Amino acid sequence: MNTRIDTDCVIVGGGPAGLMLGLLLARQGRDVTVVEKHADFLRDFRGDTIHPSTQQLLGELGLLDEFLAKPHADMQRVMLSWHGTELALADFSHLPTARKVMSFMPQWDFLDLLAAEAARYAGFHLLRSTRVDAITHDGGRIGGVVATGVDGSLDIRARLVVDASGRDSVVRDAAGLTPSGVAAAMDVLWFRLPKNGDETYPFVQAGAGMLITIDREEFFQIAHVIPAGTWTGSDDDLARMKERFRSISPRLGRVAAELVADDVHLLRVRLERLRRWYLDGLLCIGDSAHAMSPAGGVGINLAIQDAVAAARILGPALHRGVPELVELRRVQRRRAWPVIVTQAVQRALQGPLLSTTRPGAPLPLPLRMLRRHPALTRLTGRFVGLGARPERLG
Repeated sequence: MNTRIDTDCVIVGGGPAGLMLGLLLARQGRDVTVVEKHADFLRDFRGDTIHPSTQQLLGELGLLDEFLAKPHADMQRVMLSWHGTELALADFSHLPTARKVMSFMPQWDFLDLLAAEAARYAGFHLLRSTRVDAITHDGGRIGGVVATGVDGSLDIRARLVVDASGRDSVVRDAAGLTPSGVAAAMDVLWFRLPKNGDETYPFVQAGAGMLITIDREEFFQIAHVIPAGTWTGSDDDLARMKERFRSISPRLGRVAAELVADDVHLLRVRLERLRRWYLDGLLCIGDSAHAMSPAGGVGINLAIQDAVAAARILGPALHRGVPELVELRRVQRRRAWPVIVTQAVQRALQGPLLSTTRPGAPLPLPLRMLRRHPALTRLTGRFVGLGARPERLG
């Protein structure tokens, strides 16, 4: 069965950028169709960080109380344990936001919140279990997508196609947009460890490598930074990883002793971006436009801010008719600078994130500066918590 759908904007990808943009456009009275290939949002490679700037946005949308009613953990300062010596990396307590914390919430809960709020608007449509197969053209411009849903083929025609489907985007590839970037020096191992009672660990632990521990109440979600291309999943790889754990955190090393290779998932880090985010009828945002390192969880923040800027600039254009190239270009010009700055910082951090040292080794210079001048943690807190160019609804 071939079904035709006409909409103002079709958004490919139901992640943070796609759902936020869909919600914001629906609030403006636009007809929006979000196409999501999965049946739900329950996937492991979802970041948990909800930054102060995003929580400020939720407050503007009247969703902050609903957000806070969901299970979450708050962090006012990002702490690092360096061979047992603790110091602050970033301090959010002085930010000009209503909530001066970074919160951790399973992303599926956050996406459910956005989807439920967007569903209150008659013009919002979320198509789950729907895979985009191709883009279509209307004269010389991109005019929609062809997709396969639970009931068959869909021909979705739109004034604008927004690709928010991530760094392995089918839409971006079909449009001939190819990202350029710098080869990432690191990968991330992602897995769960059981939680015993009320035990806690520092958020970041460093020494013979780096561990990030996210407390999800019922278990710990672990991110372990490793040099790129060094994980094959072999028994030797697993044994070396457990040895690093014991060196970095003996207590966590004991918990990790029962891990098997199938418990560990590899996330290959890519730092890349499109030179041009748009074509006539198409705009890329989020990881589709710029894949980020997971450092600081800032990729989610950037993606959401892309969505806010796109809604503010393109919502009125969609009301008038078909957005012009100059309006699509305005979105990229607004968002490209913070992406470039953030990726430059992330590239510079790859060395320190991968450094391995023995107990007693001196603190690296950036950490010594933060310890000697605590006020600097307010600057790092602002960079992580707000981003290089925060966006507002108005």
